[in-house]
Amino acid sequence: MTIEIVRTTHPKPKPDPNNLVFGTVFTDHMFVMDYSEEKGWHDPKIVPYGPIEIEPANMTLHYGQTVFEGMKAYKTEDGEVLLYRPYENMKRINRSNDRLCIPEIDVDACVEYLKELIRLEKDWIPEGKGTSLYIRPFIFATDNHLGVRPSHTYKFMIILSPVGAYYKEGLNPVKIYVEPSYVRAVRGGIGYAKTAGNYAASIKAQMDAAKKGYTQVLWLDGVHRKYIEEVGTMNVFFKIDGEIVTPMLNGSILAGITRDSAIQVLKSWGMTVTERELSIQEVYDAHAAGKLEEVFGTGTAAVISPVGELNWDGNVITINDGKIGEISSKLYDTITGIQSGKIEDTFGFVERV
Repeated sequence: MTIEIVRTTHPKPKPDPNNLVFGTVFTDHMFVMDYSEEKGWHDPKIVPYGPIEIEPANMTLHYGQTVFEGMKAYKTEDGEVLLYRPYENMKRINRSNDRLCIPEIDVDACVEYLKELIRLEKDWIPEGKGTSLYIRPFIFATDNHLGVRPSHTYKFMIILSPVGAYYKEGLNPVKIYVEPSYVRAVRGGIGYAKTAGNYAASIKAQMDAAKKGYTQVLWLDGVHRKYIEEVGTMNVFFKIDGEIVTPMLNGSILAGITRDSAIQVLKSWGMTVTERELSIQEVYDAHAAGKLEEVFGTGTAAVISPVGELNWDGNVITINDGKIGEISSKLYDTITGIQSGKIEDTFGFVERV
């Protein structure tokens, strides 16, 4: 499909790249494409960023039929623009689409639409250390109807935001609270889909943890309440006696793109990476035995986030003396180096715009 481009007549000033707050400033343009049962996905266009009009009966407001993704664009030292694994993100949005009964998108076409948007907004990509252009594709129902059924119409949009570090700690280790009361998801539910409801369900626990001085929540499984699943915005890894262990994909946690990248990189270094059930008790036992060497999270927003403290039912443990570990640091340098074009991409992770 031919993409229509309508340029803004009121370009906005660029923010200070040294004072970027995550997800608060948005670029001049956005991508929009509609779906109907008669036409399928149609009329892709890039238009000035601005409000969208919906009716009070919009089905998304009442039944939450919406999915989204998160990815980033980077600018190399010579001015080239790189996307990080965009095809994997578009494939994952289709897995979420399937779970939420939303029509699938054409992955190849949508990556090309994204590239066109990035080309138009190239000057918005910040160039400071640790900065990037955050990309938020999302789809939501647009039928105006009160009644639980799939919508017959949808809107697919992409907005862009220049960002700095996701966590205020940056690459310094964060403190994580092991959630004792609430449950994020269970197998058979929508835990593996990137959909708004999963994040709404996590806010209460996250706010409670913040009041206790913790950056994020570590979720346990919803049945036994003992097996580790994921952190609120990250997948999580543990280095135990030289082995890297991460919870297996069991249908209730998100299949992170950065998680997969980390596994590939770690294995390329000859490290043993095991995906399996891992109980919080096993982690605490490993710490007591002096075998818990590192804990870190992986995600698009933070890339790699080392964990320096865990609090489980008031039992507080410090990991690696509260300092970033060797593997966490090396992973961060490697993945961000590939993303920025400073390190050769032998994995096929980056896509040139």
